[in-house]
Amino acid sequence: MPEFTAKDVQALRQSTGAGMMDAKKALQENGGDPEAAAQWLREKGLAKSAAREDRDNSQGTVAVSLVEGVAAIAQLKCETDFVAKSDQFSTLVQEIATIAATTGVDEATTAKAEAIDDLKVTLKENIELGEIVRFEAGDGNVLDTYVHRQDGRGVLGVIVELAGGSAELAHDIAVHIAFTKPKYLTNDEVPAEDVEKERASLEAITRAEGKPEQAIAKIVDGRLGAWYKDQVLIDQPYVKDDKQTIAQLLGGASIVRFAQVSIG
Repeated sequence: MPEFTAKDVQALRQSTGAGMMDAKKALQENGGDPEAAAQWLREKGLAKSAAREDRDNSQGTVAVSLVEGVAAIAQLKCETDFVAKSDQFSTLVQEIATIAATTGVDEATTAKAEAIDDLKVTLKENIELGEIVRFEAGDGNVLDTYVHRQDGRGVLGVIVELAGGSAELAHDIAVHIAFTKPKYLTNDEVPAEDVEKERASLEAITRAEGKPEQAIAKIVDGRLGAWYKDQVLIDQPYVKDDKQTIAQLLGGASIVRFAQVSIG
């Protein structure tokens, strides 16, 4: 039997995008010669995924996993929503999220690398692992998650960690975040340069509208406040009851942190 190592198989897979078993067979059929094996794969149509790597893969699926005080979101990217909704694809991204929650991000990144490579060949698209986020709850804190589904796939995953609150409250806030998509928790987190840029833009818009000079500062402040509500979670009106803010909904609890990962 031709002699080659697991590293030879991996190198061939990386250079051709072929699946593990196909790469191994190619080396067996060609006496362990990597160039001949690569040519064999091309002729068999098994190395096409390497030529897809520059194609847009802004579609995909996100999955969440919550296991004993640890939560994770995983994103798997592809070219079309048709592939993103396939059973193979959604099962794989869920497995990755679960590994991330139970074992760690590094382990999730490597554990399913071969499965992703094989899926590239099977589904004939540019498929790659995207963002992975993992939260481990602090002492006494609670975590909950939410995944927003659209057309049969997860398109946005959220994790929320609360201190002094319940899992139900964390879930309600996660649902809110999925709909409002805030970038920051509090006003203090918004970069000063972003604030100044928005203020200058709002002032220019207000002047172009012909507002009285003496009213411009007050109008800009009001519009900047509305902009903050788009950016900052804590002061947003709660989507299920806009008569109270997230701060009011929290009561005596506090948001430690949150994360969101979306497709597109």
